[in-house]
Amino acid sequence: MRIGLTLGKFAPLHKGHQFLIERALAETDHLIVIVYDSPEITTIPLQVRAGWIRKLYPSVEVLEAWDGPTIVGDTPEIRKIHEDFLLNFLAGRRISHFFSSEFYGDHVSKALNARDCRVDEHRVAVPISATKIRNAPFENRRFVAAEVYRDLITKVVFLGAPSTGKTTLAETLATKMGTVWMPEYGREYWEKHQQERRLTLNQLLEIAQVHIEREDAKSLEANRFLFVDTDATTTWSFSMYYHGKADPRLTCLADSTINRYDLFFLCNDDISYDDTWDRSGLANRTIFQKQIHADLIRRRIPFITLQGELEERMQTVIGVLKNFDKYTSLPDNLISTR
Repeated sequence: MRIGLTLGKFAPLHKGHQFLIERALAETDHLIVIVYDSPEITTIPLQVRAGWIRKLYPSVEVLEAWDGPTIVGDTPEIRKIHEDFLLNFLAGRRISHFFSSEFYGDHVSKALNARDCRVDEHRVAVPISATKIRNAPFENRRFVAAEVYRDLITKVVFLGAPSTGKTTLAETLATKMGTVWMPEYGREYWEKHQQERRLTLNQLLEIAQVHIEREDAKSLEANRFLFVDTDATTTWSFSMYYHGKADPRLTCLADSTINRYDLFFLCNDDISYDDTWDRSGLANRTIFQKQIHADLIRRRIPFITLQGELEERMQTVIGVLKNFDKYTSLPDNLISTR
């Protein structure tokens, strides 16, 4: 069998990497991709980067090199460090073809007794590098698969009862920060399909599903941040309000929100109530607000409460985002769960 091998940090995986992987797949019977841990380069966890390759190329054998060397260079000492690591890591597995776009293709292929297969070494076919993407992901998003780009975006969701300023905040922040926002699909749907101010269980499920589909599409247009007006937990709350129950599929979508968003903001009801025809009154806003607050705590979702007028709320959000990294922990003093 022709056994191929390639390796890298894939921080992030881009179309150049994919060009190499696809060439290797076409020329071998089995392909191994080694993904190195690289905390000095990126905060994106190794499992996430390896997961991109597993998702896009299910036939590839992906190996996670947690203790791989991080030193870079073309000296005899550094070359030996990398060669010794690979030989030990592969534990005697035979490699017939080594694929790369780098100088190390020569010495690594010799160490493995494999054919040196260089692919687009001068970046002509795909003129991009991971460094360029890290420095300007939005400008270079055409070189990144959708599955990867979504993981580069920080998704910020605003929750709260009706008339707590979610829509205005999401839209205004998106404009200020040069990105896009996701409007609440449930409101649009309710205005078109409600019957006596009610929706069916299936209709509520449809709201959550379509909202997520649109949100995923919007994330590919986002510049660093995507601001989202409500999530599936809100739709679930309305289902409980209307029917005292929810479709199990809607419940699953609501339960998954903790893994879907990177930051949760709860808009307080300390602003004046806008009594439009599609809302059910100030008293109901108060009840819904208590329910949403309690549901966040029940789900153990960390959240930040926003108070005051629009400008104060915006400054709070911007202050959090200024130092926020979705793959590192948010400081405890910024999180409220009470």
